[in-house]
Amino acid sequence: MCRTKKSTSVVEPRNRNRNRNTKRNMHANNSHPQPTRTLTSSSSNYESSTSDVPITESRSYVYDNTKNRDWSKSSSISSRASLSSLKDTLPENPNIYNFSEISAATSNLSTPRLSSSSWRCFIRDRDVVVFQRKFRRQFDLSELRHRLALICRSHHSSLVKLLGASISGNYIFLVYDFVPGASLVDCLRNRRNPSFTDLSTWTSRMQIASDIAHGLDYIHNSSGSGFVHNHIKSSSIVVAEDNFSAKICHFGTSDLCGEAVGEVSGARLDRSGSRTVRFEGTRGYMAPEFQVTGVATQKTDVYAFGVVVLELLSGDEAVRFEFDDDGSYKRVSVVETARVAVEENGGARKWVDKRLRDSFPMDVAERMIRVGLECVEDDPNKRPDMGRVSIEVSKLYLESKKWAENMGTDIDLSVSLAPR
Repeated sequence: MCRTKKSTSVVEPRNRNRNRNTKRNMHANNSHPQPTRTLTSSSSNYESSTSDVPITESRSYVYDNTKNRDWSKSSSISSRASLSSLKDTLPENPNIYNFSEISAATSNLSTPRLSSSSWRCFIRDRDVVVFQRKFRRQFDLSELRHRLALICRSHHSSLVKLLGASISGNYIFLVYDFVPGASLVDCLRNRRNPSFTDLSTWTSRMQIASDIAHGLDYIHNSSGSGFVHNHIKSSSIVVAEDNFSAKICHFGTSDLCGEAVGEVSGARLDRSGSRTVRFEGTRGYMAPEFQVTGVATQKTDVYAFGVVVLELLSGDEAVRFEFDDDGSYKRVSVVETARVAVEENGGARKWVDKRLRDSFPMDVAERMIRVGLECVEDDPNKRPDMGRVSIEVSKLYLESKKWAENMGTDIDLSVSLAPR
């Protein structure tokens, strides 16, 4: 989990005993030593030694000849310049890691992997996950650092924090905080015991839906540049073990790797200026227009969120294959089954995950299903934006909590996410 950053100490000015009869005391107040702290990167290819700017405002006092024994104060120009550069010295600046640090921490990328392209390790005394991605296009170094700074300065409780990055050849290594917990996939569908789920209460699933909605709304509307995640899926969401809150992983990978994002029908096709780039999305989460253009937008994120919501409600995979009557395989989509369920009388109750044992508010469940289906509309213009979605999901979550209190079925947070 994220460690609490130490706040910068505010240096209080000493009490000044002014002597109104002389000017000697006036000038004595202008020089006052301030403690400084040096932030230095440990990587050999990027070092920065910058003293922290004192928070206290330096002041100059000017004698006013028009008023006897009257003083006026004004902020010095140098002070304003120093305060404007304060943000560049804060700990939120991205860490630029030498690849030798990444290699040493992961035993030359041979440490047991969390996935095919990620490793858990310790770097600079911090428990982290290193995620490897290939550049889709070449970046100017200044542009890459600007994007990295924007993403690293983004803070939200529903996002796994990006700490910094390293570059080696055609690959970028992104360093994220490690969050103890399990992926949403494993929480919903236990591989060893399909009849068991860590998310055994309705409110636990609604909490996760609300967390994801707020995190994605932040990415789209509040993170600084209107980012697109482009990798929303149940395997990219971690459920924290301490409080069962949901956190979105891999925020920033799409933007830092140069994946094509933008408006499909607008003048700005993507951030690289080209529509020739194609990406293989995750089966079941790709919006129809993405499959045609290969261009990711905020509306493709909304589509993927809708699929995740329907997974949460049903417990089913986004896409699965079943035997047909004639012995062949047929493709079953959670989107298609949800659409059928809302059209049938009583179909929604049958469709919701049976492991919840019918213990959920039916009216809230039906409205939540419709929220998910609105997000997966084939026409991207008919999909809501995440701001509206997050508000609606929050309302349904609060109604679910009230229902749980009345029923005496509060969330059980004592469940372990350890393998079963």
